[in-house]
Amino acid sequence: MFLFELPTPQVIIDRERLLNNIRRVQDLASAAGISLRPHSKTHKSPTIARWQIDRGAAGICCAKVGEAEVMAAAGLANIRLAYPINPSNAARLVALMERASLSIVIDHLAVARAWSDAMRRADRRLDVLVKVDVGFHRCGIDPDASGTPDFIRSVGSLPGLRLRGLLSHAGQGYQATSATELCAVARREVEILTRLRDRAARDAVALEEISVGATPTLRYSLQQPGITELRPGNYVYFDRTQVALGAATLDDCALTVLATVVSAPAADRIILDCGSKTLTNDQARGFSSVSGYGAVLAGDGEPPRRVDAALSIERLSEEHATVRVTGRTKLKPGDRVRVVPNHSCVVSNLVDAVQLVEGDEVVDTIPVAARGKIT
Repeated sequence: MFLFELPTPQVIIDRERLLNNIRRVQDLASAAGISLRPHSKTHKSPTIARWQIDRGAAGICCAKVGEAEVMAAAGLANIRLAYPINPSNAARLVALMERASLSIVIDHLAVARAWSDAMRRADRRLDVLVKVDVGFHRCGIDPDASGTPDFIRSVGSLPGLRLRGLLSHAGQGYQATSATELCAVARREVEILTRLRDRAARDAVALEEISVGATPTLRYSLQQPGITELRPGNYVYFDRTQVALGAATLDDCALTVLATVVSAPAADRIILDCGSKTLTNDQARGFSSVSGYGAVLAGDGEPPRRVDAALSIERLSEEHATVRVTGRTKLKPGDRVRVVPNHSCVVSNLVDAVQLVEGDEVVDTIPVAARGKIT
């Protein structure tokens, strides 16, 4: 089958770009002596997770238990839940531990104690890492709070748990306005974690793992001493936001949306069939202002790629993408375009399957098996 035979909209994955992204980041991590544990939330596919493992990844990350259940059922045996999983899920985790090596994150002492009790009842021992807030101010303990050393020591003493280390996500990197600022975010993240590690060592608490994870900061995190694990997710596909943050080029973006022009009601407006149920309403972020809901590629989208500067996706309805035409365009109803979305992680979760292509040929259909696994 060829691209022109597919109904639209379709989420398209370029096989060569995908494998190049996997290989390049794995090579960088291996050269730095750092373990790579990709976050599967971007692709939600056991098939792609297996490709990452086969090329050297130590394991995978998941956000929700449902994602981990899908991955474990497919034979992925080393899973880290980099999310504050509530102990109400203890029975599900105990069942998962029959099939995979699991670890979770902790940032609240009452939660840690509840997990300790659950593991004691199950006669199990669960690996945990303390989640640290390194500036994003979402989850994680305050590294500067006076009680933080006691918290780490208390978690390390709980029966049924094995404290492995510290984990963070420098999500504030997505708000960086320059490469210099992004580098500073990565450096500060590791400084916070290693300072806590060294303080814990003085309290006779050994923290073997220092785990960080974000695609924008990846290239700078690799330069920081002390990291043992990287957990990027988006790097497998990249997207318009990563391009705007300097983490990728348009030619690196493995995921695009194939769309059809369904209406051309005015000289300055065309309509595509990829609305918010395909592209999402996520805005792009970057070092400079990035407007619209995706970048329409000029021509056939082959390298060197360039954005069609005459087209801007200015509004999304559920099934319509309203594109503002500045100047002239030759596009007419029935023509097809490729769109680089602002946020590929969300896009892949909106479809049941993605189409793997080599050039114009569809070589496989990959189920997004963990799609919608939000519990």
